[in-house]
Amino acid sequence: MSFRSRLGAARTAIDACLTDAVRGDMPVHHAMRHAVTGGKRLRGFLVIEGARICDGPDATHAAAAIEALHAYSLVHDDLPAMDDDDLRRGQPTVHVRWDEATAILAGDALQTLAFELLARPKAHPDPAIRAALVLSLARAAGQEGMVMGQALDIAAESAAHPLGLSEIEALQAGKTGALIEWSGRAGAVLAGADPAPLGAYARALGLAFQIADDVLDVEGSAEATGKAVGKDAGAGKATFVSLLGLDGAKSRAATLVEEACDALSPYGARADALRDCAAYVIARQS
Repeated sequence: MSFRSRLGAARTAIDACLTDAVRGDMPVHHAMRHAVTGGKRLRGFLVIEGARICDGPDATHAAAAIEALHAYSLVHDDLPAMDDDDLRRGQPTVHVRWDEATAILAGDALQTLAFELLARPKAHPDPAIRAALVLSLARAAGQEGMVMGQALDIAAESAAHPLGLSEIEALQAGKTGALIEWSGRAGAVLAGADPAPLGAYARALGLAFQIADDVLDVEGSAEATGKAVGKDAGAGKATFVSLLGLDGAKSRAATLVEEACDALSPYGARADALRDCAAYVIARQS
């Protein structure tokens, strides 16, 4: 199967799992379903594909977990107190469609749903494996990972001087990279295999993904990306593009894709879909 076919199959499985997991009829449940609708499902795909190439078990629950947690992060990131965005995945953001209180609660519920999905026996028959995934996701999402990166990003908005390149890389390693790295490693963990090669792949991929986002903020359109563009330049934020230039940022992203693909050498041709995924990350329009 091609990368596109495998990504489509992963998306279908993840969507079905999330639909089954969010069944209520209160506004918060509708807001949760709204928040998980659409998106590339790239993180979930990495979980499923990593498990496949390591001969692991079905990884749908772990893949749905990371997508639920990622959706929570977007709901909260879009709030007026954070980035104050009106558009996400081509739809009104949750606080715009409902209200801020519902958005906060929907995000909270999606975060806890992620850990519930990982803790269910369907995620893996071995409770030790499930516990390891829960612990590692908590670290990737919390004060050592995504939340730390978000806090650094907020602090940078009022800093006396723009961040330098190494500081931006550290920020993005938390804000964007931590969940992508967890996604890369999770499939190997489910399979009881060494997660180091997939972790190295995902670290390089995560940074390339963020650089591509910075490029899209300059070159993309709201219609194609499904979210507002041009906000970083308008806010005077230091980005990979502002520091490296547009061509320099694209070159850095291409080098990172090469590094990511090199990390997949232990898997041979079985990892071709992950190699194609890396190329897609910097060629995408959304």
